[in-house]
Amino acid sequence: MLTFEQKLAIIETFPQLERKNVSLGRVNFHFEESVTEKKNVVYHLHPNGNGFVYTEEIKDFPSDNKGMVNIRDFSEEDLRTVIEQSILSLSAKSSEETATVKEIDEEQWINAENHTLILVHEDDEMWNVYAGVNLDGTFLSYSEAKQYLEEEGFKKK
Repeated sequence: MLTFEQKLAIIETFPQLERKNVSLGRVNFHFEESVTEKKNVVYHLHPNGNGFVYTEEIKDFPSDNKGMVNIRDFSEEDLRTVIEQSILSLSAKSSEETATVKEIDEEQWINAENHTLILVHEDDEMWNVYAGVNLDGTFLSYSEAKQYLEEEGFKKK
């Protein structure tokens, strides 16, 4: 396990992050250029080595109900990777990514039993999944909705 000092040294190599000292010797690192309301990339890094990184939009790092993953036992490589991916998830998307998302207004998803769900981008903010006229789920991002559909056994038609 990396020590608090080692983790600090790694995190401080990311010039996009701004250090914020908080109570009990803990440290947060904010990404002020975030395109979402989320600014904390590193949350409550504690002198005992415990801490969290924002991973709500990252598939490879499962997050808790606050969208964070515990980094207590992370290696240097894993810590660098999760921070890079966290910053990317909070960054402005390229015009190509934005155009792709904007082009998707509606998608059909089907499962092995030929049940169909419709994924609809509504109000430029929400992704809604419909089973016929019934709302099945609402998500804040395309990746969240896609993950849900795939976990439920659906594939894009």
